[in-house]
Amino acid sequence: MESIWSQTCQIKERAPLSGDIKTEIAVIGAGMAGVLIASALQEAGKRVVVLEANRIASGQTRNTTAKLTSQHGMIYRKLTETLGEKMARQYAAANEAALNEFRRMIAERQIDCDFEAQDAYVYGDNAELLRVEAEYADALGLPASFVETTALPFPAAGAVRFERQAQFHPLKFLKAVTEPLMIFENTRVQEVNDHRLVTEHGTVTAEKIVFACHYPFVNFPGLYFTRMHQERSYVLALENAPKMDGMWVFADGASNRYSFRMWNGLLLLGGGRHRCGENRAGGRYDMLRREAREWFPQSREAAHWSAQDCVTADGVPFIGQYAASRPEWYVATGFQKWGMTTSMVAAMLLRDAVCGRENPYAKVFDPRRFDTETIPGILKEGAKAIKGLTKRLLQIPAEAVEDLAPGHGGSVSLEGEKVGVYKDENGEIYPVELRCPHLGCQLEWNPDEKSWDCPCHGSRFDKYGKLISGPAQTGIRE
Repeated sequence: MESIWSQTCQIKERAPLSGDIKTEIAVIGAGMAGVLIASALQEAGKRVVVLEANRIASGQTRNTTAKLTSQHGMIYRKLTETLGEKMARQYAAANEAALNEFRRMIAERQIDCDFEAQDAYVYGDNAELLRVEAEYADALGLPASFVETTALPFPAAGAVRFERQAQFHPLKFLKAVTEPLMIFENTRVQEVNDHRLVTEHGTVTAEKIVFACHYPFVNFPGLYFTRMHQERSYVLALENAPKMDGMWVFADGASNRYSFRMWNGLLLLGGGRHRCGENRAGGRYDMLRREAREWFPQSREAAHWSAQDCVTADGVPFIGQYAASRPEWYVATGFQKWGMTTSMVAAMLLRDAVCGRENPYAKVFDPRRFDTETIPGILKEGAKAIKGLTKRLLQIPAEAVEDLAPGHGGSVSLEGEKVGVYKDENGEIYPVELRCPHLGCQLEWNPDEKSWDCPCHGSRFDKYGKLISGPAQTGIRE
């Protein structure tokens, strides 16, 4: 299930770390955020080392739909009413500045990455709400307007249009940007102690450390696991589908909850969003395939893949100082569904923070923010985590292992203990520990991905128990 980006671009392999080194800045993670942060800091004259657990862009970056836009759904009315006009304007301006910075980098470095100007749309069933959203966004200086007609294959009341946005090929872009950077692949950071990062291949001592690894794996300080959850979504790439101008996403509450954009003659159809660990019934890809057959009967599936996003309690990413007690640590996480644009926001903010410069957009993204608006959301995320931690203690009726169909997984009673089991096509059984090694939540089987997913904090493991993504740092194979 490789994305079209992975199928059409290969980035050269880098060697793992070997031994102990020192540097000014250590960046954890070589996805879009980590690479852009490292590039910005290196351009500012800093000595930077990037540590990547797997391969460059092997996490969420390769699975994005690669929109570059300040159009982040129905967010600007909410931001204005909850955070105030000043903060909402910071958020809007930061994302527009990020889009301009992409344009600058691509032009100056002559990066061939299929960069293309496109309008961005959020559609829905309530024209009045869409009009109001457009008015709020326009008042913040964004290129927003309401449109009544849409190019969608189903009825909608209209859409909020953002002009002069863009789309690109994320791996072609990263391939160029990573060239001058010192990146160690297959070098998972296992511990971070003050200024020292420990990996299985050696250590890095750094004056400053940036966590750009999608979800921070150091729980204390910071408590990020109480302030975020992760969501999954699914994508089909369709050949021979009608061309659709623009990039389309749905408003919350819309009866049709799908996204669309074109690339190289392929229509990307996205949908099926759910909280990580809450997909017992499965069928997300099948749902997209049914819709594709109805809307585009002549189309053919060329690829399918899925993505995962960190979602914060108040809808704003965490970019800045990791915690008050760790002034030399920085973090970039909680990008919602807008990781490409927000990665550039993170690069600009953290470059300035590390270099001691004031940035006009920094305050709204400050990870240390707490107020009466965010506290209910934070408590909700914490309650979800606690529920997951205790769920495994409940008595669940046992299933016989032989009742599992080949190629499927599930929770069963095996030798008197409740475990997860995957049965391969030959009938061989692979038991795994059902407790997530991050904080002990009970894992759930995801039939669409054939993976074990954590409903609390979003760690994922393959059908054999090997770690796919954190914040967990180890696998679950018994």
